Amino acid sequence: MLKDQDRIFLNLYGERDWGLKGARARGIWDGTKDLLALGRETIVEIVKESELRGRGGAGFPTGLKWSFMPKDSDGRPHYLAVNADESEPGSCKDREILRNDPHILLEGCLVAGFAMGAHAAYIYIRGEYWEPLQRLEAAIAEAYEAGLLGKDACGSGWAFDVYVTRGAGAYICGEETAMLESLEGKKGQPRLKPPFPAQVGLYGCPTTVNNVETIAVAPTILRRGAAWFKGIGRPKNTGTKIFSLSGHVNTPCNVEEEMGIPLKDLIEKHGGGVRGGWDNLLAVVPGGSSVPCIPKPICDEVLMDFDSLREVKSGLGTAAVIVMDKSTDIVEAITRFSHFYMHESCGQCTPCREGTGWMYRVMKRMMKGQAEVEEIDMLLDVTYQVEGHTICALGDAAAWPIQGLVRHFRPELERRIKDYKAKRQPAVAAE
Repeated sequence: MLKDQDRIFLNLYGERDWGLKGARARGIWDGTKDLLALGRETIVEIVKESELRGRGGAGFPTGLKWSFMPKDSDGRPHYLAVNADESEPGSCKDREILRNDPHILLEGCLVAGFAMGAHAAYIYIRGEYWEPLQRLEAAIAEAYEAGLLGKDACGSGWAFDVYVTRGAGAYICGEETAMLESLEGKKGQPRLKPPFPAQVGLYGCPTTVNNVETIAVAPTILRRGAAWFKGIGRPKNTGTKIFSLSGHVNTPCNVEEEMGIPLKDLIEKHGGGVRGGWDNLLAVVPGGSSVPCIPKPICDEVLMDFDSLREVKSGLGTAAVIVMDKSTDIVEAITRFSHFYMHESCGQCTPCREGTGWMYRVMKRMMKGQAEVEEIDMLLDVTYQVEGHTICALGDAAAWPIQGLVRHFRPELERRIKDYKAKRQPAVAAE
């Protein structure tokens, strides 16, 4: 369990003032000038040493990502782009940071932007997040008025501006290069890599894209030290993490906990337990709809971090924990996920454009049992033809939930098919 003194997000539930006065009372914007005085390379090294991994889903080492930015300018400006799109079904953590503690993100933008030589940050926020947007823009205005942002940010001599752009409801724009395309006013479609954003990003300039939570924790790591952050969680899975608990739990919530907390403890202690008791648990989607579900026997023991969940062929993703009890029609649930990814495919890559629709149509038949047992393996084969064969990871996100379903609930698929055939036989005989 995370100790109270180790919490980073002290106003996650909006119980205190979200404005600048409240933020300063919580230690935000405290000695920020001194943090910048550490220098670009030192800041990057501290973040590297902390072993912070990106909180947006991929879990890429943050300090390493920052280090990809050119150390010297070739005349092009550097940019920081903050992903506040949060369109992953089940994920609802970033909006609470924006709504209840926007200044923790703004200070993080300044620190991270300085570390990568950027004089501007663009925050790309999900268009539906109206109240979080209002508070974020109000917080930006407060920061400019107090001299924390602008031509001489925090009196450091470093000029830094923050801009906010609203998305228009496209899930694909959560992918970093599609987000850059959208920021440029173009259709939100992922770019081929290389070149990577650190070389050719926003407006053709060096750019780093990070999630809200990733950027927000950076100043606290610098203040308290890499060793402190590393001391929370497990090796290579360090620090605190905001988990979003939803579905069949008694008390759905967001909670900041240490990485590597047992999934059962997370649900029992913070989610109020599974509806109907732990033995009523069917499966859990541990990281948002794009990761494979895991059944109860795995949930009994698994730890909530990147590597532990990868070992059981799932993923931490955005740590959006969707709990499903035994009343759930697991096949219908995964079919709904399939429909979502079909709808949100940008259509640029053939495997994804054609494959997501094909998988959804087969899943719709599987849900009713209107299929052949042999089609289960055919469906699985198509998921592997889509996975890894697209520009971005949406193809993987569409494939993985189906792979998890077949891996753990194949008998349920077969039962439906057999039951449907058994019901059809008398009708066929009567004809």
